[in-house]
Amino acid sequence: MSKPVIYQVFTRLFGNDKNVNQPHGDRAVNGCGTLADFTPEALSQIKALGASHIWYTGIIEHATQTDFSAYGIARDHRAVVKGKAGSAYAIKDYYDVDPDLATSVPARMKEFEALVERTHQAGLKVVIDFVPNHVARQYHSDVCPDGVEDLGAGDDATQHFSPDNNFYYFPGETFHTDFDLQQGEPEPYCEQPARTTGNDVFSSFAGRNDWYETVKLNYGVDYLGGRATHFDPVPSTWKKMLDILLFWAAKGIDGFRCDMAEMVPAEFWGWAIPQVKALRPTLIFIAEVYNPGEYRRYISEGRFDFLYDKVGLYDTLRAVICGNANADAITQCWQAVDDIRPHMLSFLENHDEQRIASDFFAGEPERGRAGMIIATALGTGPVMIYFGQELGERGMETEGFSGHDGRTTIFDYWTVNTIYRWRNGGLFDGRKLTPQEVELQSFYRSLLNLCSNESAIEMGEFYDLMYVNPHSDTFNPHKHYAFLRHYDRTTLLIVVNFDSQAAELDVHIPEHAFRLYRMHARKRMRAVDLLTGQAQATSFSHEMPSHVKVPAYGGVILKMKTR
Repeated sequence: MSKPVIYQVFTRLFGNDKNVNQPHGDRAVNGCGTLADFTPEALSQIKALGASHIWYTGIIEHATQTDFSAYGIARDHRAVVKGKAGSAYAIKDYYDVDPDLATSVPARMKEFEALVERTHQAGLKVVIDFVPNHVARQYHSDVCPDGVEDLGAGDDATQHFSPDNNFYYFPGETFHTDFDLQQGEPEPYCEQPARTTGNDVFSSFAGRNDWYETVKLNYGVDYLGGRATHFDPVPSTWKKMLDILLFWAAKGIDGFRCDMAEMVPAEFWGWAIPQVKALRPTLIFIAEVYNPGEYRRYISEGRFDFLYDKVGLYDTLRAVICGNANADAITQCWQAVDDIRPHMLSFLENHDEQRIASDFFAGEPERGRAGMIIATALGTGPVMIYFGQELGERGMETEGFSGHDGRTTIFDYWTVNTIYRWRNGGLFDGRKLTPQEVELQSFYRSLLNLCSNESAIEMGEFYDLMYVNPHSDTFNPHKHYAFLRHYDRTTLLIVVNFDSQAAELDVHIPEHAFRLYRMHARKRMRAVDLLTGQAQATSFSHEMPSHVKVPAYGGVILKMKTR
């Protein structure tokens, strides 16, 4: 498999051109984008950025405060919905497309199927969320296929745990919270018996900082009974979730990003994923896993293709960018996962994380360039960006439920300013972008396209140069990072600079690297920087260092013919 480049987009925000942005505004006031906004031109622009996959976040129907009862969709109680639009991770019907995304609500599934076809025609692959750990508190499928039993329909609610139940219950107890469960509704939300809340709150109580809008699914683990597992016979939830995976795989999608995959037993994934791949061998599974101690198990036993590299690479790059760690700490990141590095997905933004340009992270988008070069070029595993990242989106609005947190809201109806101006009503002509935004987008386009256009980035070997480049008059391992990527007769010398000042560095390359890759040393040569197309005069030899000019908050990828 070639190196995937995933463009994550929060689907309902992408095409919203209303641009009213009233905090806590409803759909009528703030507007909402739809699947139709992903026109052939929009998709061609995302493809031109270097993407191979587009992750449409929030496709499956979730709980919302918008009333779609006119279309036969039951209203959700406001007390158990976060934000006017609701969280895309509080799934209300696993077998349906979110009605917010439709131009014609009754035709919403057909519109999704058309989007899949349109995306494929643009040369992109489709990834959607699979949210396996929890569902909306008022989950009910009104469009599930004939013969499919709804989640919880056959449960014995008199038992806290049974391997045949889909939920965990607290018999005789009513769900209660530390906030008002009426929220302006005629009657308070009532759940009796109470069920376990999605973030493993095993009680009848949930606080406002919990995932109170969700209930946890039961995969056969008795958490209050010493975490005893009951996987034989196969639990009811396993079978129902496999059916859901197969349902969406049959729609022609190309991958699932599996939300909080580590909160679901690896045994389930190892049972389900091979069955899905038996029908769709090329379909990829991406796991949101944050416990490094579980990484190898979710790959070998769980059979995932890719895992989030959040706790390692993301956290380290963020610390380096913000001046809280030294650049040479990056070496420890790849060493910790060296045996599974092709499986690690790198990123600097997603819907859970703060925007690089926000005041809570780097404060300006340019400071993320060096880290993004590392995230993209360090290995053969996939890289991901979040829509608007390539334009320097700041995420500094107080949208509503989301609040002032440096993130783009996943709970509210909103217009994303940079995307709104980039789209320019569907023209994508760049006229409403600032020169700085155009230049940043060009940088991302150059960088990400290397993943498919440059074999040494796509599948080449990696050689860390930090061990032969200690602190010197020119090279500072606190601020600079250097490595090689090599494939066939081509070697890339990649040097990044996390400092606010441009630098001229002398980078040493050891004799061992020349022997290992059978490279020919040259004391004088011109190497082209693949990010800018400009040439630099330098040397490429173990006898003398390579003199490299590196911009502030940036880097160079120097291509050398070495045989």
